[in-house]
Amino acid sequence: MNITELLAGIQVQQDECTARAVELRGQIAHLTASLAESEARLADLATAQKVVADLAPAGDEPEPPETNTAYQAIVSAFNQHPDQEYRARELHEILGMPTDEASVNVTRARLGRLVRQGFLTQPGRGRYQKRT
Repeated sequence: MNITELLAGIQVQQDECTARAVELRGQIAHLTASLAESEARLADLATAQKVVADLAPAGDEPEPPETNTAYQAIVSAFNQHPDQEYRARELHEILGMPTDEASVNVTRARLGRLVRQGFLTQPGRGRYQKRT
């Protein structure tokens, strides 16, 4: 095998590997978007469940799911200090929640939903406050 054939073979392998990398990047982008949509939907469903549970007559109700507890803790923090502005990470520190980036991002999504639903306002980028 001469040098030209060897270089041609390497080029073919490089082209195949490049095409596979492009394909995998596309799959990663699709899965990342799908995951974000699913997490957003889960947060919306948890909020809806909380609203319905709050509207239901008091009685023997099942224990709320952990996600509802997180929403309740967030809302309680704002209710205790209605004039205070918070960042998502500050809420985690105050509430004793994990401060890793993934957990804080979930809380940011929850805060965004609470803003859209009218429970909170967003007086500045990344800052949240109880609606008065």
